[in-house]
Amino acid sequence: MSSRLPRILSTQLFTPPGRAVSRATFRHADFVPAAFAERPAFEAPAERRRTQIWELGKSLHCSIIGTCLSSGELRQLLVRLGVGGADTASDHGLHVQAVLLCGSREAGAKLLHKALDRRHRGAITQFAKARDAEALRLMWAEAVKRGDIPGAYWALLTHPASTEALAKQVFGEVHMLSHLIGAANRADIRRLRQLEEDNAALAAKVDRQQRQLRDGFTARDQTIRRLNQLLVRSMAQPAEASSPKARPADHPEEFGSVIAEAGRRLADETARRERLERRLAASAQALQAAGQARRLAEAERDALRRELASVEDRIVGLLQPEGAAPAGDLDLSGLVVLYVGGRANQAPQLKAVVERMGARLLHHDGGIEHSAALLPGLVSRADLVVFPVDCVSHLAMASVKRSCRQAGKPFTPLRTSSLTALVSALSTVRRIAEPAVAGE
Repeated sequence: MSSRLPRILSTQLFTPPGRAVSRATFRHADFVPAAFAERPAFEAPAERRRTQIWELGKSLHCSIIGTCLSSGELRQLLVRLGVGGADTASDHGLHVQAVLLCGSREAGAKLLHKALDRRHRGAITQFAKARDAEALRLMWAEAVKRGDIPGAYWALLTHPASTEALAKQVFGEVHMLSHLIGAANRADIRRLRQLEEDNAALAAKVDRQQRQLRDGFTARDQTIRRLNQLLVRSMAQPAEASSPKARPADHPEEFGSVIAEAGRRLADETARRERLERRLAASAQALQAAGQARRLAEAERDALRRELASVEDRIVGLLQPEGAAPAGDLDLSGLVVLYVGGRANQAPQLKAVVERMGARLLHHDGGIEHSAALLPGLVSRADLVVFPVDCVSHLAMASVKRSCRQAGKPFTPLRTSSLTALVSALSTVRRIAEPAVAGE
């Protein structure tokens, strides 16, 4: 999924008729969904040519600028146009100025249109193959699955075959996707920032302990060299050392005090080194644990992204015309899904989601009110079995796994008992369950 989805959707997206757009009126409070009915947001040209940005309704300018151009590109364009303060304005200020310029060709909309065409030339070329609104709709759905939102959005809105109804549809999808992406990114950023802070603190602690250990080794080596020098001097004068007259001149008291001091310092440094080694080992274990926690957090982040992708596919399916077949992996026609565990009040919602995908749901509460003896029979009737690991008993989970292995049925643990986890699992489990369906 592209990271440049609408950055500023809290500003005015639609302008009521008769009201001029200005910095003072550019507020979320002026957002009026009915503006599409009062003033078309998309006006297709009569001839077969691409629509210019100033010919589009003002209600679409905000989403186009926020989705299809980055802040750096906007800043360069506005500086070229000579907009005052563009080189120092904030991202929001740049966005507001660019949206205001879109409505007038002479004010700079022509340059904005050319920049958008250069930025998304590949998508424009691809969408140029479409000959009607239905072909455009199908190409848009494929682009959403690939995560190629900015180029597809611009190419569709300016395509000669695009209609007001299609423009409304894709505008709504882009608006909702920005909310979903923003919520997921905020959670990931918080986790990543905490892990980075923990990792930096542990790295600083290890570095400090290594410096202390190195200083201890340096002091120990200096003491050893000093003792070696004393030993060499004493061995260089064996005759004087063995002579009774020479012994008083050898200063035995000073030599003994040096030996005692060296021994004490050596013992202190040895004890200190052992303490530092223990602390270093503990720090290494803590660092390893932090790394493992980071990997678990990254795995959870990836799982959330996969669930988000499944929800987006589900949104695309729900946006299909009434009576159309479910899109992509969400078509589970003919499958029987057994859901074990979960919360009792969620059963109707689970059933509605599964039946909307064309499958049939069997539910067992995991042994709270339903007998555990019913599980083998339910497993034999199901094509695939799912259970949320956060809301199912260990006894029921063990029974489900054993029955599935005996019956040769696939089973998938769900990360949570949420509807999102179920939709994500069903979109991937379908490939596993297809052989079982084919053999019925």
